[in-house]
Amino acid sequence: MRTLARQAANQPVNIGDMEVDQFEFNYSSLEKPHIQNDTVTLHRKAAKDHQVKLAISYALAQSTKLSLHERRVTEMVLETKHLPESLARTGKVSLKSETIAKLIGKVFIQKAAVNLLSSVLDTPEFFWRAPDSFQALYERICEYLELEERVEVLNARFAVLQEMLDMLRDHENNHHNARLEWIVIWLIVIEVVVGLLEVMGLFGLVGEH
Repeated sequence: MRTLARQAANQPVNIGDMEVDQFEFNYSSLEKPHIQNDTVTLHRKAAKDHQVKLAISYALAQSTKLSLHERRVTEMVLETKHLPESLARTGKVSLKSETIAKLIGKVFIQKAAVNLLSSVLDTPEFFWRAPDSFQALYERICEYLELEERVEVLNARFAVLQEMLDMLRDHENNHHNARLEWIVIWLIVIEVVVGLLEVMGLFGLVGEH
């Protein structure tokens, strides 16, 4: 099974990024297919129906893929959590504007991966032509795994990260602009001093003894 999965994989993640979710399977002669307490129950008549297992597998796969994005966002939160603390404590952040721009890019890439480019939110094409009962099973599994709620939490974290990085970028830009303003002021002062010396030289006040 793993060999077949590897052959069918599209843009597989690195081994270090792999996520593993463990569920138990149970077969029953009375109950309809459902999931409870991380145990998937299948009716014995559906035990050999690969479409039932596929409907469940799609939801489990999306949950596992979402777990990967959750872990990456958590890593970004841990990577940047000291920045507002440093700003509040010292009034400045020891990051270059280039580094802040890279962090903003990383946040956007992850947000796009979840909301634009990923299959985390999409209903698989399989259900377009499958019986409605399979999609209902898939939706029940998704509801149990709280996919929509987890995506909302992810987007809330993206919003906080984006707001924080925008604030840091504005702070860095303001600091840069203030530095440029002081450079301009000193250039004007130097120009004024040079002009005064030239005027004083014309009147013989400097440069002659």
